[in-house]
Amino acid sequence: MKIALIRPNMGDYRSTDAMPPLAMGILAARAGDHEVAFYDDKVETIPERLDADLVALSVETFTAHRAYALADRFRRDGHRVVMGGYHPTFRPEEALLHTDALVTGDAEGAWEQLLSDASSGHLQRVYAGDNRAPLSDYRIDRAIFAGKPYAPVELIQYGRGCRFACDFCSIHSFYGPGVRVRSTECLIGELAQLNRKRLLFFVDDNLFSTPVNLDALLTAIRPLGLRWSCQISIDVARDLSLLDRLAEAGCTYVLIGFESLERENLLQMGKRWNGVAGSYARVVRELHQRGIGVYGTFVFGYDHDTPDTLARSVEFALESRLEIANFNPLTPTPGSPLYERLLAEDRLISPQWWLDPAYRYGDPIFVPRRMTPQQLAQGCFEAKQRFYAWSSIARRVLASDTRFSLFGRAMSTVANLISRREVYRKQGRALGT
Repeated sequence: MKIALIRPNMGDYRSTDAMPPLAMGILAARAGDHEVAFYDDKVETIPERLDADLVALSVETFTAHRAYALADRFRRDGHRVVMGGYHPTFRPEEALLHTDALVTGDAEGAWEQLLSDASSGHLQRVYAGDNRAPLSDYRIDRAIFAGKPYAPVELIQYGRGCRFACDFCSIHSFYGPGVRVRSTECLIGELAQLNRKRLLFFVDDNLFSTPVNLDALLTAIRPLGLRWSCQISIDVARDLSLLDRLAEAGCTYVLIGFESLERENLLQMGKRWNGVAGSYARVVRELHQRGIGVYGTFVFGYDHDTPDTLARSVEFALESRLEIANFNPLTPTPGSPLYERLLAEDRLISPQWWLDPAYRYGDPIFVPRRMTPQQLAQGCFEAKQRFYAWSSIARRVLASDTRFSLFGRAMSTVANLISRREVYRKQGRALGT
């Protein structure tokens, strides 16, 4: 059987910051003797005609509109189409209008059963993955990524899930309360096959799943001399010796969700623990002193936000000389408590905003309490413009006193240039075709 794997983009255009989707590599590795072709809508044009018996799409909320359009086209051409990913898991009835079958949750196990049924002509409508199964049989085929113009970053996964259940996030709803990690032996085996000249990025939603897990990882990779980055919760900075160990193990960058400077907002979003390591400025300073760059993310639109909140957040990011930052309007996605709350409060401007033909990237999705929807959307865009102004990049990166290596400074410069370009390319774009 010939299988075409497709990762849709938000719309029919090419991205400049795309990285290889590990989920597609996992599917390819578990496809058995079937012939697999992979097409990434983010970096290449999807062929009008596919030589495939089965078309499989991995769907996120921002790519759902485009994914459904592609699926409808291929079904009209006589292909069987299947879907999986976060969005179909939380909106199966919607996805089933555009697909012959879907996988909810993790694909391992369910994907193999789907392929067996498809081969025998007995495809079921829904296959439920097991999001609690151990990651003892983790496999990935990276050959499908060869030759595609991805960012020069190697991706790897240590664990799945997050120990926190933030109001705006659907990860906890998808994976449940537990966190599963791979064995360090399996991880080291995969690392040996990667290009060590590139920056390594752990895609885990929070690399600090438990002190035991993080300790095992740092102990295993410290002798390898890698340069790597990760997403990590701010409470890792409560223990300065742990920050020392991160740096000694090769950590070059961390992405931290600061989210808000307002304590009331942190309480509302379920992130009261964001203050356990002291002030944000202290955390950034401690990381910088160890040569670790910081990618800080902020969300705006919670009930205690005002236009002044956005201005003060940008000031903090500039004064702290964050290497990278993102200032996003709060985005209620299916599967998150936030979405259900705003829906119940009748504050969503368009409940299925991801399918609304009038929606443009960056548009307001709901009505905030203390500012207008337009103030929220415009304020976030202006925050990005200010942070990624040429003068800001020069001051934060080129003239930074962070103890960066030449490699780290070069990576920061490139990341800022790409981020600046994407801010302007994505703003105002329609989702879908």
